[in-house]
Amino acid sequence: MKKSRILALLLVLCMLVSVITACKPKPTPDPDPTPTPNPELKLEYAEGTVLRMATGYNNKKTGLFFDAEVAGEGIKLADGVTYHSGDLKPTWVEVQNQLKVAFENKYQGKSATEEYKFWQEKLNEVDMVSGTASQLSEAGVAGKLINIAEYLDYMPNFKAYLEANPIVRLSITGDTSNGAIYFSPYFDGVNDIERMPLMRVDWVEKLLNGEGEFTAEASKNLAAASYTPYMPTTGTVEVDVVKADGSGTEKVTKNYTAAGNIVKVMNDALAAGTVTGVEAVNMLRDYIDDAYNGYYGTNRADLFVGQNAAWDADELVALLRCVVANPQTLNGKDSIQGLFSREDSNNQRRIDMFRFAGTLFGVRGLESRQDYLYIGTDGNLHDARQEADTYVALERMNAMVKEGLIAQSFVENEANSTDKMLELDLGFMHYDYNQTQTVYNETKLNKIKLEDVTFVDSDLGEKYMEVMVPGAHWFDGTEGGVYMRFTESWRSVKTDGWGISKAGVGDDTNKLNAALALIDFAYSQKGQILMSYGPDAFIKTKADGSYVTFDFNGQQMPVIADATYEELWTLASGNYTNYARMYLGSTLSFVKSQAFEYQCTHKVGKEGAAKISRAIALGTIKHPELAITENPWYTSVPTVLPNTKAENDTIGDFTELTSSGKFSQSKPPATNIFVDIITDGYSGDGTADRASMLNTVKDTWGGSAYLALKERAWDRLVKYYEDLNK
Repeated sequence: MKKSRILALLLVLCMLVSVITACKPKPTPDPDPTPTPNPELKLEYAEGTVLRMATGYNNKKTGLFFDAEVAGEGIKLADGVTYHSGDLKPTWVEVQNQLKVAFENKYQGKSATEEYKFWQEKLNEVDMVSGTASQLSEAGVAGKLINIAEYLDYMPNFKAYLEANPIVRLSITGDTSNGAIYFSPYFDGVNDIERMPLMRVDWVEKLLNGEGEFTAEASKNLAAASYTPYMPTTGTVEVDVVKADGSGTEKVTKNYTAAGNIVKVMNDALAAGTVTGVEAVNMLRDYIDDAYNGYYGTNRADLFVGQNAAWDADELVALLRCVVANPQTLNGKDSIQGLFSREDSNNQRRIDMFRFAGTLFGVRGLESRQDYLYIGTDGNLHDARQEADTYVALERMNAMVKEGLIAQSFVENEANSTDKMLELDLGFMHYDYNQTQTVYNETKLNKIKLEDVTFVDSDLGEKYMEVMVPGAHWFDGTEGGVYMRFTESWRSVKTDGWGISKAGVGDDTNKLNAALALIDFAYSQKGQILMSYGPDAFIKTKADGSYVTFDFNGQQMPVIADATYEELWTLASGNYTNYARMYLGSTLSFVKSQAFEYQCTHKVGKEGAAKISRAIALGTIKHPELAITENPWYTSVPTVLPNTKAENDTIGDFTELTSSGKFSQSKPPATNIFVDIITDGYSGDGTADRASMLNTVKDTWGGSAYLALKERAWDRLVKYYEDLNK
């Protein structure tokens, strides 16, 4: 992008700053702010109009209708109603009642990618269909889906939402020639951190805190060193941290001249002979004392788990070495797995390992909102698959595998999941969502027999909690790069959405208008609460029928009913998302407020979230912005780019780069070569080393041509945005 274009955009954005800073969707139970529709522009349709819905979220259990596995022989929910297999879920019963329509179940129970693939040649059989944002935009450009933008004047709620959130409009524009929108966006929260590192805090404290040396009756020897230092080995690095009491920020110094680099210290010791787990812990303790000049005192664990945490990749590797070498002390077993993923056999979760690699080693594009794209300091698009730094980070992760610091079940692609890792005290750390993972602090004793587990503390002293984002060397345009905490895991328009089939609704204006009315209703104040909380029967109310509310991010949001909270734990072990999708039918698309989820977050999860939120607010964790920023490196890449049909056809020919190719982020049997490099290193003709990988991606697999086409669309989108706001 030319600098003059960026400057022009900035002038526009200055006028819109008060709007852009309010990018977060804000449903509230205050008096309804819904705009008054023009009575002459009303979506009229016959009462009882049937909409054939090929929509849901990833599997049959999370559709609009109950399936047999969830409903069984009948399930009575907190609203007092008994539901059976084939019945609409409560949220959609209410939608049906509000809109006076009828829903027919066409959902195949597949991921968004596979659901759309199933229907793409027979879209005449459905009216609304799930798909990825890219799939739906491409289908729209090809004339297969309705251009929703043509009807915005008939959709006052959706139109007002887009006008209040212009960056959302930028992210869903599928065609810049006419401003077309081919899908309704889905927000799983927005303008907030998404994934984060989580650790067994109690284990870190047990290893690192206290006076004197660490001792243990037994430990293992460290494996031969494969990982080499990422951070400096001499000199100093300043770190911005939040003060321990959260009252502000301060700078602390990593003094490598005084302490050495902990990885090098350990590697040198390993080169000279064996190093026991006990010796490794004491090396790390001494390093923390010396490198930080006693800053952490005897609470050395705070380097990793405190409000004032300052850890980096090298310090994490040293900690992982200590953890896996001291299982007898930490879990009383023969082994502990260091890093793991939620489901070690599920590619959709395994990719979190390379996402974490990006955060650890300062690599953009590994947690992009679209493919592996990011906007560079030059204002142009870049593809992480075509950047050498990406492969350096993956090689570092592979070195961790060689040392046994990443779970063997992940390496071998075994069927394993978080609950086994955490409930059985088998795993130390992974990179995931806060609420769904910290519930394991609560569910452990409820789900397994006491005699099946050896607990560290009889009073459940275990604590699995999100911790601060690591510091890394990021090249954001600052001369020489900058050492900072940065996360690319930032909530925006999700990569899934729902489109309206042009062949499905055909010439039936009843179907078309009913489908448009559904989208518009979902963005009304009532609709946004319904799509997050479910019907009012699941919300706590006062005697006058109004909601009981609480303050959430400066807004008054509804409190869930006591029966709902109890049911959530009974049916879904405290996992809000599973409960909402499987039983209420909410959070399947549109706008999901985090307010409900926050209420269901374990107290340990809230504790960690508060630390991270404070760090973000005080500026010690940086992130992409949902705006065109002065430094384009901080601009969040849109979820969709408006490529033409011809361009999309060409992009589709680059099969190795598509969702079913070498870099898939979908469920098995799809694979991802980034994950394979982490587990097994380089292999195969054209992928035998870093240089050949880069050449293969750019030339053989069409990466250079792919990026040029995406860049062309990005330039058009920026020009469209300029014109839109003149």
